[in-house]
Amino acid sequence: MNSSTEEAIVFAKKYLEDLLSFFGLNTDVYATSDDDVIQLSVPSTHLNGFLIGQRGENMRSLQYLTSTALKNNDYEHTRVNVDIADYKKQRADRLKEKAEEWMKEVRDSKKPMKLEPMNASDRRVIHKLAAEYNITSESEGEGRDRHIVLNPPKD
Repeated sequence: MNSSTEEAIVFAKKYLEDLLSFFGLNTDVYATSDDDVIQLSVPSTHLNGFLIGQRGENMRSLQYLTSTALKNNDYEHTRVNVDIADYKKQRADRLKEKAEEWMKEVRDSKKPMKLEPMNASDRRVIHKLAAEYNITSESEGEGRDRHIVLNPPKD
């Protein structure tokens, strides 16, 4: 890790901790980096529900604010992933379990399956898993209607 990455991580960690302190939460944010994304993990507290928000909206807002602060301060690394009380991790694990069932169903039935619309990070999880199952996956639709179609392997 080069020094600019290290500096960006320290800045993002402090920025998010300062933001949380406005809500009366003084906590230590765990910060790392993988590839070009700064990972910020907020431990579980009495404010989980508020900080996560409905379907993770408040958490995404904290992520956006932190990313924008990095950009405004001319840091090279501006991609940020904020997770509160492992919400995203647990959600991804549940999604993976469901997706494995879908993959088996598509493989066994040999019929395509159209999934419900989902956000970009959920679609990435599905695409990655589909490749492991030798199932082709493609995103279709625009905006909030963007969804994945799973196609059985070609024999």
